[in-house]
Amino acid sequence: MNSLQTAPATRLSQLNPGQEATISAIHAGSEVGLRLAALGFRIGKRLRVMRRGFLSGPLHIRLGTTDVIIRRQDALQIHVAV
Repeated sequence: MNSLQTAPATRLSQLNPGQEATISAIHAGSEVGLRLAALGFRIGKRLRVMRRGFLSGPLHIRLGTTDVIIRRQDALQIHVAV
């Protein structure tokens, strides 16, 4: 478990389009954690939610200048400080 103590954390999956936040913790298993790290998800990194998929669809996230689409179940494992 990796974490950064800054402000009260919420799950990435709970953010709405247009909201920005800082990654405070990633609670994923080793395989998913490595995949998220390869996509640019690291503690302390700023992100912005661009779009949410219909119902339980994927999230469109912007990390710096990189756009990433991740599954909602992966977004549940990422905690952010708004």
